[in-house]
Amino acid sequence: MTIIRFFLDRLPGWVDPEVKELSEGTLASVGSGTGPDELRKTAEKLATAIDQDGPKPDDKERARKRFLRLGPQQADGMTPLTGLLDPEVRATIEPILSKFGAPGMCNPADHEPRTSGTPSQEQIDSDDRTAPQRNHDALIALGRCALSSGELGQHNGLPVTVIVSTTLQDLQAGTGSGVTGGGSLLPMADLIRMAAHAHHYLAVFDKHTNEALYLGRTKRLASVGQRIVLHARDRGCTKPGCTVPGYGTQVHHMTSWARNGLTDVDAVTLACGGDNRLAENGWTVHLQDGVVQWIPPPELDVGQARVNYLHHPERLLTPDDESAA
Repeated sequence: MTIIRFFLDRLPGWVDPEVKELSEGTLASVGSGTGPDELRKTAEKLATAIDQDGPKPDDKERARKRFLRLGPQQADGMTPLTGLLDPEVRATIEPILSKFGAPGMCNPADHEPRTSGTPSQEQIDSDDRTAPQRNHDALIALGRCALSSGELGQHNGLPVTVIVSTTLQDLQAGTGSGVTGGGSLLPMADLIRMAAHAHHYLAVFDKHTNEALYLGRTKRLASVGQRIVLHARDRGCTKPGCTVPGYGTQVHHMTSWARNGLTDVDAVTLACGGDNRLAENGWTVHLQDGVVQWIPPPELDVGQARVNYLHHPERLLTPDDESAA
């Protein structure tokens, strides 16, 4: 009775008494043969049918509340995703999930996951994933479609794609993790599987010499190759204390272009937009033993070189430990 009473109290005053009486009878009939959850859902749908316009939405307030946030990567590699979607985003995602998140679709357990057409009955019957798990796998398929389409253009001088750096030793052993241009860790098994897709960039470096041994990429200009090397070497903005990962950086000339700086891979580094401009105001940036160092202007500091360890925590290890890392 509480659910029915709540339903009647929320009906607009203009609703005809006969409609109210009919609705009350309908809900009473539903409630006598089902549980409270089914009755509540029926009441919600009935209320929507009676007052299809609903309360007038506040578009400004609704737009203010929208968000989608990637949380910090956890110790097991998983990342929480939270958000609040506006009606347009939901309407856009619903048919995509209906297709790619259907039983038998995009199942990583299949030898050849179905990403188009209709899955076979065997694929459907053997799919033991939950609906939320299927939605998760649908997101991977959607992302791959977008990345391989070639229609995402460029971002900071590189095609919009997944960039991962690793060492030859870890790649051969199939252990450890690669580092993405977004600063996240990608387990080697996942990296090897993703590298099979032609539109992903894989930069492999020798662990001991830091020499670029291999660059797997689609046909691009030479400057693209340099940027990939910088992603692998710097991983993000090299200004000490800056947390911006590689995807959010620009290429900075250690010696200003206006002062005849060279666009060689050993003469440039990654810096976010703000620090790229800051470097032109008295800061000195140079490469020392494969590590980018920033020296503040004399009025700010005594002048000692500073290194950003946030993207390279392994550099804080002792030399003996580092050789075994």
